[in-house]
Amino acid sequence: MLYYLSHFSAYFGPLNVLRYETFRAMAAALTSLILSFALGPKTIILLTRLKLGQPLRLKSEVRELADLHSSKKGTPTMGGILIILTVTISSLLWCDPLNHLYWLVLISMLFLGFIGFADDYEKVAKKNSKGIRGWHKLAAQLLLAIFVYTFLRYYSDYPGASNRLYIPFLKMPVVVDMGVLAVVFFAVVIMGTSNAVNLTDGLDGLAIGCSISVALTYAIFCYVAGNARLATYLFLPLVSGAGDLAVFCAALVGSGLGFLWFNCHPARMFMGDTGSLALGGVLGVIAICVHQELALVIAGGVFVLEAGSVMIQVASFKLTGKRVFLMSPLHHHFELKGWNESTVTVRFWIMSLVAALLALATLKLR
Repeated sequence: MLYYLSHFSAYFGPLNVLRYETFRAMAAALTSLILSFALGPKTIILLTRLKLGQPLRLKSEVRELADLHSSKKGTPTMGGILIILTVTISSLLWCDPLNHLYWLVLISMLFLGFIGFADDYEKVAKKNSKGIRGWHKLAAQLLLAIFVYTFLRYYSDYPGASNRLYIPFLKMPVVVDMGVLAVVFFAVVIMGTSNAVNLTDGLDGLAIGCSISVALTYAIFCYVAGNARLATYLFLPLVSGAGDLAVFCAALVGSGLGFLWFNCHPARMFMGDTGSLALGGVLGVIAICVHQELALVIAGGVFVLEAGSVMIQVASFKLTGKRVFLMSPLHHHFELKGWNESTVTVRFWIMSLVAALLALATLKLR
């Protein structure tokens, strides 16, 4: 909302800086970071008083790993509330409130955060280790995909673009018209990213650290997509209003860094499904908005590996009765191989950073 102060720049020149997405992005990141530092301790105290502690749900037969993680039992979960709250406040302050795409990604984050909260509440407060039923979560994500498609198709500034899939890496733009199958594609993107981040959230700081890399990558993609000169030069589809999505992504980065302060090993709180479903899903929605869905496979490479390891493990066990990995998701495999938790986390962060750089490199591979 502070964006509107730029209209008074004729009376006070420095207010003109609020017109620039780059300034508002940096301000949004700092705002969400400071809010996270300020509200983090209070969030931990509140979650502790409500006895919303992390249950230990590792399989009993993996005794070695259960022993390694036994100290985590009782650590406050649902810390994703802090991420959602700080991103919401910061983005409301620094984004243009008349931007349709901004409201789409904000509503998407809040919706998935609510689904994750319901799942966490079932697991922690009601002692139901399975949480809400899996198909309920998938149905909610499908409903969001339909909403995103409908919004982009009928209420955004580029209604015809909602059906288009842009193929990266090519200098001459290749566009596939998906028609109504775009709904299915959007569902795959949202379900994939949302659940992949959820699967990655198994070690202190792992999921949030990788999410920061992806959010920073898409802050750059969004800025380029919203800038006519840069989008034309780099052969990206021009998306009206994408600049404010860069501000939103910056708020995600700042909030992620602030949350990591409390989530690094040994974690004082976990994000839970409240945070992981919201973070992954909103990154998927942002990728859809700027037509960079395929680049998300590269930028979110760690998430792809984690989700892929689970699918490979399940398929292998059902087909052959044998397991490919000592345990899935992949980070637990490396723990059982003898890597300590911090080693796994930092090395996965490095992999995520490399994946982010590779995704950004696609801007010139056109």
